[in-house]
Amino acid sequence: MSAAMVLLVVGVVVGLLPMPQGLDLDPLAIGPQIERITELAVLVALMGVGLAIDRPLRLRDRASWARWSPTWRLLAIGMPITIAGVALLGWGLGLAPAAALLLGAALAPTDPVLAGDVQVGGPHVGPAEPKAEGEGEGAASEAAAPAEGGVDEEAAEAVDEEDDVRFALTSEAGLNDGLAFPFVGASLLIAAGTATSFGSWVGWLAWDLVGKVVIAVVLGAALGAALGRVAFRSKRPTLRLAEQGEPLLAIAALVMAYGLVQVAHGYGFLGVFACGLTLRAAERGHEYHRSMHDVVQRLERLLTLIILLLLGMGVTNGLLGALDWRGVLVALALVFLIRPAAGVLSLRLRPRSPDLPGGLARKEALAAAFFGVRGVGSLYYLAYAAGHEHFPEERWLWSTVAFAIVVSVVVHGVLATPVMGYLERRRTAL
Repeated sequence: MSAAMVLLVVGVVVGLLPMPQGLDLDPLAIGPQIERITELAVLVALMGVGLAIDRPLRLRDRASWARWSPTWRLLAIGMPITIAGVALLGWGLGLAPAAALLLGAALAPTDPVLAGDVQVGGPHVGPAEPKAEGEGEGAASEAAAPAEGGVDEEAAEAVDEEDDVRFALTSEAGLNDGLAFPFVGASLLIAAGTATSFGSWVGWLAWDLVGKVVIAVVLGAALGAALGRVAFRSKRPTLRLAEQGEPLLAIAALVMAYGLVQVAHGYGFLGVFACGLTLRAAERGHEYHRSMHDVVQRLERLLTLIILLLLGMGVTNGLLGALDWRGVLVALALVFLIRPAAGVLSLRLRPRSPDLPGGLARKEALAAAFFGVRGVGSLYYLAYAAGHEHFPEERWLWSTVAFAIVVSVVVHGVLATPVMGYLERRRTAL
């Protein structure tokens, strides 16, 4: 049993008890509150994910991009297929086009909050076993000498992910929460009746799908690089927070990145992940990264506790009241058919090859395709959309999304430990 399962069950039990007077768990009544708390939880999780990923990404190194190839394939192929599959299924079951697209966009992203059982455990710091020549070169190679308390640059170069499945799912979760936003925006355009001309869709493609993504990545990465330079290599000792061991820089970076990108009209989620990833690239082997990740992880666990307890309480207090056979079908199809099929198609099941950097073996690809956990991000997107436009099917959408999350928490929670353990033993034996 995963921690998420336990918290959800505890919430269900608490929900059976008499509720305090004035406590309203109706999502239509408390939509703004749901949006804010889930937004904060996703932001904290995204910063944690960015700090946890060891695999470097060098913009001018083709081999580095290739080692991230499972991530790019899951994002560019798997996520659009998942969105389209859920949207078409919902439309075929009688949903309006706007509601069907919103359902697909909300349920498509792999959640960075609840997917902890299938993600990387945290940043690896300190000396590591050297890799083969040319392998694992990262942004740390461009850094100057490490700050006091770090490791030498050669050791930092060796820091990299060993578990390709966990890396693929972690990096996917970090990126797709921001990349689902354009499709949520498209559903709002349809709901508002403004997506009626070719020009409106060209504008959506140029601004929502491309422009805002570029703004988020550029500003988030620039801020992360700047904060990393100050924290590790500032000429003023008082600004070298890595030497002082002050881990709250991660929270400050989160707030700064989100605020900066939002003001510039980019996607804040994507900006926070880019900030965390570039901050991680500074002095890659330094213990300070672990300290920052620990602080973020504690805050993430607290927020997850609150959200899952409230979700469980809502389940026994009418949250699933509008659920019908269509919602059950959508949730089960998503978990057992649509996401796995989209993952398989994007990862293109083929054996690992020395000539294919970042390639996944057949069983690894199956696991990465299956473990696309639904969670807190889905609640956020639905609350965000409902706060901007009216959807006649809103109550049904809440029930369906909540049921899909419950199914995902139970199914993926039960299978995560044995499946990931099997892949770990198999990788060790090879």
